[in-house]
Amino acid sequence: MLRMWARCQTVAAGIFFIASLSICGCQPTVTGSLSGSTTARNADGSEGTSRKIVATTGMVADLVSHVVGEHGQVISLMGTGADPHLFKPTRNDVRKLLDADVIFASGLTLEHRMEETLEQMHHAGKPVFAVTDGLDRERLLQPEGSAGIYDPHVWMDVSMWSECADYVAKSLSDIDPDHAAEYQANAVAYQSELKSLDEYVTRVIASVPADRRVLVTAHDAFSYFSRRYDIAVRSVQGVSTESEAGIQDVNLLVDFLVERKIPAVFVESSVNPKHLTAVQEGCRSRGFDVQIGGELFSDAMGAAGTYEGTYFGMIDANATRISRALGGNAPEKGCLDKLSP
Repeated sequence: MLRMWARCQTVAAGIFFIASLSICGCQPTVTGSLSGSTTARNADGSEGTSRKIVATTGMVADLVSHVVGEHGQVISLMGTGADPHLFKPTRNDVRKLLDADVIFASGLTLEHRMEETLEQMHHAGKPVFAVTDGLDRERLLQPEGSAGIYDPHVWMDVSMWSECADYVAKSLSDIDPDHAAEYQANAVAYQSELKSLDEYVTRVIASVPADRRVLVTAHDAFSYFSRRYDIAVRSVQGVSTESEAGIQDVNLLVDFLVERKIPAVFVESSVNPKHLTAVQEGCRSRGFDVQIGGELFSDAMGAAGTYEGTYFGMIDANATRISRALGGNAPEKGCLDKLSP
């Protein structure tokens, strides 16, 4: 399981990691230590440091950006539509990690295929943090039959994701105590924004008639959303997209939709829609026309530079589309009247 990696100064581990990079054709020089942070101008014109921060997912990058403010430059390894369950870092990704001063991951095995690389970065002396490490494990969900394994999709509960800002602020403060007060203030300011988003999602999902309040998606990424906002969820695949749906899974979901007359199902931007297409066709063969209610953002945000390309925007888009497709009264343009047409 992905946890916070304290900085390790073990020379042997670092040598082993660098040697392994040489074998695979990567540059063998570790750069981007904390002492190598770039010089930047603060708002008052004075010189400061702007640390290079690499985040695994867009959601993590968005969160860290709000907390670090002007004291860091944050990039995300995974772009629009990337599936973090299946993502494996390329040679260029490894170079970005090597150049970083700090690395933030989501954690809880979300970046399953990156864990070895992240461990190696830690052993090479890189500060590596998982933003979910500050959460109370008693509040995390565990898939049925998966003792000790947690559902990583915490960002679907805005209130829990907001708490992760505290851990990010603490992590940044530990390595940059001179700006600890700013990191904490930034976290509090962002949490205030997220509180309004949480209230909006609660309101528009509650407006869906009770007999229609069922969210059907490609894979099980919405359990935290379900618990927080009181909407049942069903999916074809499990928590990880590495699991494969079978014919029986599709047929059971078809039976459920036809029996309950649920009007819409939802595709996901980072998941192949083939299983939901099969579900839709199965419903039609039974005389029930279930609609595609829209595209949801589950494991990745929308396109960079768009409203949906922010955490606030992705959650707003999800809640608004779910509510409208299932008969709720969410406004067409969402919480801040910014949703793309």
